[in-house]
Amino acid sequence: MASWNRRKQLDSVTTRHAHSALKPTLGWHHLIGLGVGGIVGTGIYTLTGVGAGLAGPAVMLSFVIAGLVCACAALAYTEMATMIPMAGSAYTYSYVALGELLAWVVGWTLILEYTVVCSVVAVGWAGYASGVIKSAGLPVPQALLAGPLDGGIVNVPAIVISLAVAALLALGSRESVTVNLILVMVKLIALGVFVMLALPAFNVANFTPFAPYGYGAVEIDGAKHGVMAAAAIIFFAFYGFDAVSTAAEEARNPGRDLQIGIVGSMVMCALIYMVVAAAALGGSNYRNLAASSEPLALVLRNLNHPLAATLIGAAAVIALPTVIMAFMYGQSRIFFVMARDGLLPQRLSAVHPRFGTPVLMTMVTGVIVAAIAGFVPLKNIAEVANAGTLIAFIAVAVCMLVLRVKAPNQERLFKTPLPWIVGPAGIIGCVYLFTSLPLVTMQLCLAWNVVGLLVYWAYARKQSVLAQA
Repeated sequence: MASWNRRKQLDSVTTRHAHSALKPTLGWHHLIGLGVGGIVGTGIYTLTGVGAGLAGPAVMLSFVIAGLVCACAALAYTEMATMIPMAGSAYTYSYVALGELLAWVVGWTLILEYTVVCSVVAVGWAGYASGVIKSAGLPVPQALLAGPLDGGIVNVPAIVISLAVAALLALGSRESVTVNLILVMVKLIALGVFVMLALPAFNVANFTPFAPYGYGAVEIDGAKHGVMAAAAIIFFAFYGFDAVSTAAEEARNPGRDLQIGIVGSMVMCALIYMVVAAAALGGSNYRNLAASSEPLALVLRNLNHPLAATLIGAAAVIALPTVIMAFMYGQSRIFFVMARDGLLPQRLSAVHPRFGTPVLMTMVTGVIVAAIAGFVPLKNIAEVANAGTLIAFIAVAVCMLVLRVKAPNQERLFKTPLPWIVGPAGIIGCVYLFTSLPLVTMQLCLAWNVVGLLVYWAYARKQSVLAQA
């Protein structure tokens, strides 16, 4: 068999090796918290306004479309995760169903997705932290509060939060996701308060005109507008449940816990987004929301709730580290499994005997994220994470369909309903959203994967564990 087409066997992919086996310590509530922590982050606080600027009140449809596409992907993820309850997510599934080269592409793409998300969110959190530092009058020079292209030398707060999250993850999966669960509850309470205060001021007139930019994705003044264009951006607010699948190897009862964790977090977050978006759009004109960097706080201030607006801002600060935690967890597990398979240096796949986590790989992940967040300008590459996620979602749906044909009798603890409708619908939806992204985003994604292919042919192909067999 050609090296690029080497595949893992279903009966061998779940084999655990003592030196690199992760401890199963997570329950379904931990996994829901991980999923909600990754999904309900900056998106819900900012993308309502961004989406309103692109689609008007019809952004409600954009949320529905993005949510439906993600729901199709979530069902495919659930079937694959319960069928192959090992770390690695889309990368591992692709290794079994599609072969080593395509698995490498998916893994390499996931590395980009998770790295960009972690770094962007770390910089966002640093912005809030810098504001607190300045308000407190602490003698910290501006040069240490921003990266080189933002008027500083190094963004120290972004580096600190990245390394702090990595250290917490290294100390233990159960401990880190328990902290995550507590922080998730805080921000859900804050969103509940927002809805209770905003809904009484709901005004149907704010939904007219409903779709001022149309329902497709059309270019206006150099930027794409319309319901589908907004859906392609809002998609960023929904993904995060895929991080739950990277925890498959650490779930105590994978068959039950992964189903609840993936589907439960997706359904819960879809409902949260719809209710919050409806309350925000009903409480303020969409043009006002589009012009604000903090649309939810704006609605509350306009309704004479200044204290609640401040608390919403504080909740946003609390939300950001949970997003970093979810995606850094996912990234470290992708790195870990690729190293365990020999596609990256294998010594990075060692699991700490006491903590039960890949400590070295987790800290390497933290250092990479910290370095990017501290020194690299991220404004123009944030959307490339969307492209990476869409590719991973497409891969998982394809894997689900391929294994339905190649391994029809394999035990499936969860079966995707109507797989030959849900799978293709997810693939088509992701492809359409991908083509709705800005051209520069697609070009950056392509460039990253060209580099990845060079790395594969120069190093990973020869070092693969399957190549040594």
